[in-house]
Amino acid sequence: MFKQLFDPATWTYTYLIADDKSKEAAFIDPVNTHLDTYLNLLKEHGLKLVYSFETHVHADHITASGLLRQHTGAKTCVSKFGGAQLVDIEINDGDVFMLGEEKIKAIPTPGHTPGCTSFLWNDRLFSGDSLFIGGCGRTDFQGGDSGALYDAITQRLFTLPGDTLVYPGHDYQQRWVSNIEQERTTNPRLANKTREQFIEIMNNLNLPAPRLIDQAVPANRYCGLDENERTQAVQIRDVDAKLGMMQMQTGTTGQDLVAIAKQHITEVNAEMARKLLAEGNITLVDTREESEFAAGHIDNAQLLPRGVLEFKLNTIPELADKTKAVLIYCRTGGRSALAAHTLQTLGYTNVLSLADGFEGWNK
Repeated sequence: MFKQLFDPATWTYTYLIADDKSKEAAFIDPVNTHLDTYLNLLKEHGLKLVYSFETHVHADHITASGLLRQHTGAKTCVSKFGGAQLVDIEINDGDVFMLGEEKIKAIPTPGHTPGCTSFLWNDRLFSGDSLFIGGCGRTDFQGGDSGALYDAITQRLFTLPGDTLVYPGHDYQQRWVSNIEQERTTNPRLANKTREQFIEIMNNLNLPAPRLIDQAVPANRYCGLDENERTQAVQIRDVDAKLGMMQMQTGTTGQDLVAIAKQHITEVNAEMARKLLAEGNITLVDTREESEFAAGHIDNAQLLPRGVLEFKLNTIPELADKTKAVLIYCRTGGRSALAAHTLQTLGYTNVLSLADGFEGWNK
């Protein structure tokens, strides 16, 4: 599955790629003002967003990558030379990302910025701000280097098969797609131009600064998040790091981590849970997957799957107060124990886990 989306305010193209069988998906260069559109697309097609790729740290729009991570748990991916913070994956040359059986390969194409990356999927190249249709990205700010851009395009992109489709990061004349042969032979900045001629052209463009550069660049260095959202992202990263370190140091399995988590949380049985719910003033959270929830759940439970719990806390207003009582359950008590431990690490002071989960409740 493939969709090309357009933001007319910044002339930005965003791309959605998905594997039909696994329903795993990725966005390339999402724009924050279109978050609802992206989430609706995912829901409409039953897709699970796995990655949010950035071709670089943008100066003309604010990315939606950080927000998509909060809503879906997708990993943010930016070049290790991009200078971005709070990213999940720093991209290296030749990295291959899988969406089910679909492969997306990262190709460094520095020059517009040092961290520019193009992505190759089957016969389609997503060239970001490196190679445009009949042009290329500017090189007069953000550490731009005209010589590096010429080398990247001519040595990495123009060596691809001529019928490789080129999908750029922007186009200002409402063109949607080109191919390598067309750009190699007709691009006025690159076709039949020496490296020195290209540098001369780029040095004399005299373009105005991007309209949103003062807002976009600082925000995009933090995946498009504002200060409050950055704080939450830091907390989540610290929780994940703590769990990862615990697992690495002890050599624990997933079951071992559940056992460790249960040593640090408070569990209640079904009888006590019923009593607490009857008394009220407690938030009930179901940490199973949506399909499990749909098959049956405890009345008045809020769905918050374990895999995205940290990112979607702000979608449940009752969880804004970290002192309010929270009761968490899953199928048998394992995922809820991990979720309870995570909430405690994030500062929640009154968290309970249903010991035997939904199965124990039903019995």
